[in-house]
Amino acid sequence: MNIEFKPIDRTNYNECIDLNLNEEQKKFVAPNFFSLVQAAYELNLYPLGIYNDNKMVGFILYDFDNELNGWSMSRFMIDVNYQNQGIGKMAIQKFIEFFTKKYGHLKLYTSAAVDNQIAIALYEKFGFEKKEVFEYEAGGRKHKDIRMIVQL
Repeated sequence: MNIEFKPIDRTNYNECIDLNLNEEQKKFVAPNFFSLVQAAYELNLYPLGIYNDNKMVGFILYDFDNELNGWSMSRFMIDVNYQNQGIGKMAIQKFIEFFTKKYGHLKLYTSAAVDNQIAIALYEKFGFEKKEVFEYEAGGRKHKDIRMIVQL
């Protein structure tokens, strides 16, 4: 397994949009096209393609969140065809290494839907601790997430 990250740009954005989740997972993660639009129009959002052996297999969007006054891994997904192969674990490990090398040893936030036990358990394996539950509205739906944090 050879996991690396490449910025999403005009050469690979279609690959990113074409990544898919299963139906159950779609309620937990915003579509990648929405994340790319956000990154184009909002400051301090950084979209990365997750590659395994030069094939895009997932997506991370990280950002500096002014409300939290800290960095956040706001979106994370692995394409349904590449799940359950250890790629997600490896991608988070590599992202933590990438982030620490680029920004230093800081706190990193993430969040997951309160009923997304798979994501919560995955993040906990990397030292993320549950902080608080928060609610928000997006796309005409109410969401309830748990904010998690790790000190890198």
